[in-house]
Amino acid sequence: MNEASAKAHFVEHESRAAILAELHARPFLPLQAPRRIYHFAFATNHEEAAADRAAVAALARLAGVEAPGADAKFHYFDFGDWRLRWEQHTEFTTYTWSTGADAETPFAHPDPTSRGEIEFRPPGRLIVATHLCVVDRAVSLDELSATFNSQSLCVIGVGKEAGHALTDFAVDAFGFTRMAVRILHAPPLETGRLAQRLLEVETYRSMALLGLPLARAVSPDLTTMEEELSEITHTLCMDEQHNNQELLKRLSDLLAANEALSTRTSFRFGASRAYHKLVKSRLELLQETKEGAFPTVSHFLNARLDPAIETCNAVQARQTRFSTDVARTTNLMRTGITLDMERQNGALLDDMVRRTRLQMRLNRMVQGISVAGLAYYLVGLFAFVAKGLKEAGVLPPNLSADMVEALSVPLALLVSWAFMARVRVLSNRAMKEEQVD
Repeated sequence: MNEASAKAHFVEHESRAAILAELHARPFLPLQAPRRIYHFAFATNHEEAAADRAAVAALARLAGVEAPGADAKFHYFDFGDWRLRWEQHTEFTTYTWSTGADAETPFAHPDPTSRGEIEFRPPGRLIVATHLCVVDRAVSLDELSATFNSQSLCVIGVGKEAGHALTDFAVDAFGFTRMAVRILHAPPLETGRLAQRLLEVETYRSMALLGLPLARAVSPDLTTMEEELSEITHTLCMDEQHNNQELLKRLSDLLAANEALSTRTSFRFGASRAYHKLVKSRLELLQETKEGAFPTVSHFLNARLDPAIETCNAVQARQTRFSTDVARTTNLMRTGITLDMERQNGALLDDMVRRTRLQMRLNRMVQGISVAGLAYYLVGLFAFVAKGLKEAGVLPPNLSADMVEALSVPLALLVSWAFMARVRVLSNRAMKEEQVD
């Protein structure tokens, strides 16, 4: 089934065209030695990227060549003697200018912008400026090596004896890092691929190192926060009279400060790791071989780039560990506060129990007094009734009113005690019903 029939019979995924186009979005361009190349990378945010695309389109219209599309990320311009490879990435935009004119002598023209050979003013901020010379075997390796700083010169064989690559990663008087490719056995497309890989190594190396200044900048702040956390922890352990609310406020402020710091650094550190991996992959694609006593590009970068990335990783690990430590200290402090509250509540309950028992004793005393008082009044009533009955002749002659009064005392006590017991039962029942409600 061919492509046309597939489109006719099936519903395509909305991203299929973009997926297929991505494989061919940034092709390698053939290069014929000798050639001089000037590669620039500019940091661009979203607004600057849009302005950059508009500036490139205006440059194309001015030169009378085809302009990139509104959503283009890559475009190739042919201005005659000069060619331009333009690429937009997530964080940066690259301009790669190349020409074969006056390219026989390596680095004879170190700055084309000052000579007016190329004129452009991108809106971004310059990160990379690289001068790459492509020469053939007519230029000896010794002659080419003499144009670099011997203290940091890296010389490697590339592409299975396709040629040599040289760089010292040093910035010249015109602000360019310099590289050279000496072609031995490589067709133009392979030459273009080698040159592009070297330029990508330099670009991604620079982007990876953007995390290092940030790591160094935030380290003192992180150290200060760690010292304050240590002070708070020491106070919790050694000072029993500490102010819990004040310490909790300080812990909350530390956690907020670390979150703000992490928000500031997490993207940059993650991007540095990603660019570092891209540097490694491009070095592998170069198929390096050691040349004489010179260090390889991989060895040179591993000795300098890897520690920088590890510094970024270490700072990010400190931030993560700090958040964990603050959370642990906060939980420890809250546990202590909870235990203190439980002890206070226990003390209050014990005090309430003591007060309740005392109240019960007082109630019993009052009840005893109440029984005696009620019995006293009942006896008085019995005496009043007995006197009346005696005067009325109802009582027998041998039973006086005083005797009736004396005999009524036990009965009055029994009635009074029974009455107060009934009152106590009813009161307890009412209290239990209120507790249930």
